[in-house]
Amino acid sequence: MPPVVEQPGVAVEEIHPDVALVDAARHGDTAAFEKLVRQYDRQIFRVAQHITQNREDAEDITQDVFMKAYGKLDQFQGNSKFSTWLTRIAVNESLMRLRKRKTSRTVSMDQDVQTEEGSIPRDFADWTPDPEQQYGTSELGEILQKTIAGLSPGFRTVFTLRDIENLSTEETATALGLSVPAVKSRLLRARLQLRERLSRYMKRKDGSIKP
Repeated sequence: MPPVVEQPGVAVEEIHPDVALVDAARHGDTAAFEKLVRQYDRQIFRVAQHITQNREDAEDITQDVFMKAYGKLDQFQGNSKFSTWLTRIAVNESLMRLRKRKTSRTVSMDQDVQTEEGSIPRDFADWTPDPEQQYGTSELGEILQKTIAGLSPGFRTVFTLRDIENLSTEETATALGLSVPAVKSRLLRARLQLRERLSRYMKRKDGSIKP
């Protein structure tokens, strides 16, 4: 790769290493694409699992995401991180899987999302990393799993990308095709719901209110 030449008064933007791998993959270097897969497959799996709440679906979606990404490498313009581009594909595939499964009310990411009144309880996936490391006790981690699973798909998706996968607000907006204010609004509402439910749990645990 040629060195970056700095010019006085001109800001130099650092090129992400993924750009070179994507470019190589476009030109038929399968090893370069395999490196991208190894780098992001666990992240894509986690996103799909948190949205669909189903491990088998998440495994299938992860495979589909990379197959589609490989076939559409020419569409990656480099305006966002490659991981953000992959995440957007994963979100679309996950929401499509939810619609096909018909186990949850469909929620368009372009419309206002209903609150907990519209959520449908379902089996929830294991929280990763270890809930004992994240939340102090496995019991509290289990409560948080159930609470996240109870969020509507729109809220759960935003919360997953922003607070679990640690994407920035801008990256989350890009991945979901939303405005930054919309992401902030949905994230706030998701956090408030989680906080309210966890607060009720802690009060019950302390014996200050009856279960």
